[in-house]
Formats: sequence, C-alpha cells, structure tokens
Amino acid sequence: MDKASPDCPYPGCFFCVMKEGNPSKRRASILKFFRDLPSQDDDGQVLPISGLWNTAMAHPNDPEFIELGIFECMSALIWKGLKNRRWLSHDQNIYIPYYAAHIIGSYTMNMEEFAESAVHAGVIPPLVELLRGRLTWVEQRVAVRALGHLATYTSTFPSVASHGEILEVAIQLAMSSLEIVYSHFYQYVDRRLSYHCDLLTRGMGGVEMESRKAEEWASQLQCWSLQLINCFAFKPEFLPTICKPEFLVKLPGMWGGLVNENSPAGIGLLRTICHHKIGRGSVASCPGIIEALVNIACSSDDWQYMAIDCLLWLLQDPSTCHKVIDKAVPALVDLAEITTLGDHKKLGDTIVNVLQECIQSQGTGRSSVSNRTKELIEELLSSRQRLKWEKNIPKEDLHIKQAAALVVKLEGNSLFSSGNIAGAASKYSEALSLCPMRSKKERVVLYSNRAQCHLLLQQPLAAISDATRALCLHNPLNRHAKSLWRRAQAYDMLGLAKESLLDAILFINECSQSNDPDLSLRQNKVPDYAERLVKKQMRAAWLFREAAIKLGGVHCEGDAGDMYGQDTDDSEWETASESDIGNDGRDEMGDEDDDDSEWKNEDERKAKFKKPSMKDIKHGFNVQLTEDEP
Repeated sequence: MDKASPDCPYPGCFFCVMKEGNPSKRRASILKFFRDLPSQDDDGQVLPISGLWNTAMAHPNDPEFIELGIFECMSALIWKGLKNRRWLSHDQNIYIPYYAAHIIGSYTMNMEEFAESAVHAGVIPPLVELLRGRLTWVEQRVAVRALGHLATYTSTFPSVASHGEILEVAIQLAMSSLEIVYSHFYQYVDRRLSYHCDLLTRGMGGVEMESRKAEEWASQLQCWSLQLINCFAFKPEFLPTICKPEFLVKLPGMWGGLVNENSPAGIGLLRTICHHKIGRGSVASCPGIIEALVNIACSSDDWQYMAIDCLLWLLQDPSTCHKVIDKAVPALVDLAEITTLGDHKKLGDTIVNVLQECIQSQGTGRSSVSNRTKELIEELLSSRQRLKWEKNIPKEDLHIKQAAALVVKLEGNSLFSSGNIAGAASKYSEALSLCPMRSKKERVVLYSNRAQCHLLLQQPLAAISDATRALCLHNPLNRHAKSLWRRAQAYDMLGLAKESLLDAILFINECSQSNDPDLSLRQNKVPDYAERLVKKQMRAAWLFREAAIKLGGVHCEGDAGDMYGQDTDDSEWETASESDIGNDGRDEMGDEDDDDSEWKNEDERKAKFKKPSMKDIKHGFNVQLTEDEP
C-alpha cells in the first residue's frame, strides 16, 4: 500500500501503512517505507520517526521492524543528519538523529539477535560519530546508551571494540559529562536550544522542569558511559587504558545522584576492575580511592556490597593486601555483624575469614600490618570465640550477664544526663563487654548510645564506627532510625555530603514507618532538623556542584537555582537523641531547638572539632538516649 488515506496529507504515510489489514501488503509497505525514508526530503518526517520511537520503547522485543530494515533506515538517517546540515535544520529534522539513535538502543537492549542485526546493518559508525559529539550532548546520551547495549553481548562486543576510539571517548565523556550539560544547557536559560527543551519535557514543562530533567539526563549520560566502559573492563587487555589514576580517583564520586539511583555507576565499574589482578594493583596504588571505598562500604548506599567486595578482593590479593589493610580493616570489623546483604549470604562470616587469613599471612612479610590493625582483628576473632562459648553456658548465666549489662547501662545513662559524656561512653563500653553477643537488640542500643556520646565529644569517626555496628546488628539491616541519624550527623561533621544525605533520607523514611511515638512523623511532617540537614546535603552533593564552582555559579531561574546553586551554610545539626531513663522508661526525642550547634565556617568545620563546653553540655543534654528496645 503506497497511497495514504484520502484524509492524510502525506504520501506513503507510515501511520496509514500501519492500518493496512492485509498482513503481506502491510509488510511490503513497511519495507518500502524504511527503504525510501532516508532519501526523501518531505516535511513531517519527524512524525513517523517519533511514532517508531514510541513503538520501540513499548515493544522492544518485537522482531517485525528489525526484519523489515529499521536498523538500516535509522543508520542512514543519522548519517544524513551528520552530512547534510541544510536538511537537518529544515522543518523539525533536528529531532531525527536523536530519535534514530534512541530507537537503535531500545531494540538492542534485550535481544542479542537484534543487536547482531543492528551491527550487520552498520549502526556502529554513525553512533560513534554521535558519541564523539558531532551534534550535541543530547545525541551523545542516546548514542552511548545504544553502544552500551551492543557492547553487552558476546557476539557484538568485538564489533564495538574494533572502533578503538570508543573506549577513550567514553572515559572522557564519563569525566566531563556533567560539566558539558551544565555549561551547554543548565547554566544559561536564554541559551538553551528549543529542541533540547522539547525533548527533555515533551513540551509539558517550564524552566524548572527543564533544569531538573537536564540533571537526570546528565546523570544518565555519565552512568551510561560508565556502563559502556564496564563492558570493556571485563577484558584484561583494556584495563591499562581504563586504569589511569586521573580516571580511577573520580569513580567513587560518580554515583548517579538521587535522580539515577538504580545505576551502580562508578562503584560498579570499580568492582569489575577489582576482579582482575591488574585492576586491583591500579586501585590499591591510587591515592584516596581506598578511603572512598571504605565510606561507601559503611553507608546506606544501595551498592554498599560492591564496595565491600572490592575491599575483600584487595585484601585477598597478596600483592595489594599490605597497601590497603590498615585503611580497610577498621571498616570491615564494623561490618562483620552483617548476616545477609542483597545476594550475599553470611557476609559477616566471609569478612571474618578474610581478616583471619590476613593475620595468618602477615608473617610472610608481604602483608605486614600495624599493631592497631592486629588488635582490631584479634578483638573481632575473640568476639566470635565468645559467641561460640556463650552457646555452651546455661541460660541462667546469660540472663545474669544481661542484667549486669543493664545495670551498667543505666549508670551510663545517669552520667550522660549529668553531663559526664566521656564517663557515659566508658560505661556503655563496659556494658558491651558484659552483654551477651546474642542479645542483639540490647547491643544495638549500647552501640547507638555510645555513638551519641562520640558525636557530642566531637569524635565523628568513632561515632560512625559505633553507628555502623548498630545498623549491622539491627534487623532489618541498616534500618535503625536513631543510628542512621547519628551517623548522618557524623558524616556531616567530616564533610561527607552524599553519605550524610543517604542516611538522613533513610532516617526520615524509617520515621514515617515507625510505631514509636517519639520517631513517627507528627502529622506527616518531616522534623525541622532532618529537613535542614537534607537540604544542606542536597546542595553539597548536587550533581552540578563542581561544574558550577568551576564555571562561575548558577545562572538559572526558579527553585532549582535557589536550592542548589547557592553555597550557603546553614549547617546546624541537631542531636535527635533519646534516653531510656524517662519517667516511664520510654525514650523521648529532644526538642530540635535544644541542640543547635552551628558551624560558622566550612573550612573550620573540616579542619578541627571544638570540644563542647560545660555550658554546651548542660544545654545539649536535655536530649536523651536510646530506649531499651530499638
């Protein structure tokens, strides 16, 4: 069927073709449409292409269009846009290369046979041209998506890899994508290309929605670049290109943001790199990267297990163990109470076994460790022995030990209430030494209370350690609200915005689901202290923050600019802390205004921690500790 319906102004209209009732005529007409479209210069070509885009998104596994030549058609249209700028600027043809690359990516994301057809149709060369930035970042985004899908399959990866520049361009794009989108779109509203705005919002939004979608697309551009690089990272021959220090050191900070939380981003690529010996050597030698892995491992990040895997593999490799052990062990000891994390069963046992092997192999000289690291591992092994020993003692004896631990804890609460924070922390330590290892709920409370003491003594690292132990012991994992809040504050004190933000958001989420009257959100209102911390950390962890600082700030109207572009500092942090020594034994949340500690200078906050005065202590310790039951 070559003729349109009488009411259609376009000859050979695709939508009219699709209405053909005779299957054989319909297929013949679609085949002719795909063959003829690239050579036509009629107006309105973007309409059938956008229709094909919708179909590809809705039915990516349908083989009909693949069999009839859609890949050849889309490849030819991209080439036409690249070579014929007059055609590209005519009518709405500027949209066509974007839609064409997107269609290729959609049809190749699930089916290897479709990917093979795409490669045979010659889609890679025009996609590479888009990836190189021959048009704009919008087309780069869909090109890297499509190439990432093609690189996923064993049969089509060699065709992608044969274009040697793809890996280099993807690495550069991963490092520069946020700056590109910020400078070319976000920064100046009056310079935004209209077709970019239309693609971002489908014509349904204003400046604010454009800005928010641009942040999402920028994150996708970076994460899809990392996904493409990850396909190369499985092959050892490409690791020397990938494992450049200037790239590796940036990977932990590539996290997708809150707008793209389903992507493992930089930590996912690091995990693949650490699969290989050459990769582990590069990671272990890169300054700052182990500390970043430790922060991710001890956070509520969805990809926490990936950071733990990296640390364990580095410790198991004799050539890298000695480089990382002193930095990795304190965090892994804190995480050793984890039972299950995602698909990882008995993860805590795995951690213990790896650390035990490290101690046993340290005599070889290749993995010598500091005395402090030895002590931490030996304490962990002793606690495991203690757990085994407790299984053989009478329950009555365990109850006696538990009662003794409770008495000591109450003494700690009393010292805390009187302002003797160091004394309270010491009592909680004593109570932990008495409390049976199997009394996990009680140990959660003790660790969380001691974390509170460390916070008020301006000891954020110790607070993170104890809060992490409480969160690992808690069931479900990482869901003890008060420990989340304390760790969020400790991360804030260290300037670790992303980690603080994730914990603060989880704290609010747990409060919304809690039956505890002191934690449940009153009238569904987020506590002011939590809202302030979240807003502060969203500014600090804003995806475009580095680009905005480098390029001179935000020139964007609307709330997005006000919220993220200004570098204000309202770094108040409240101690949403509690005690089990109330009149009825139930803890109470302190008034958030009772513990305002404002850091006036960001640099001072990171450089030093002022010890609280007695006036501060008396003012701040109207706040209380954790209840008997978490």
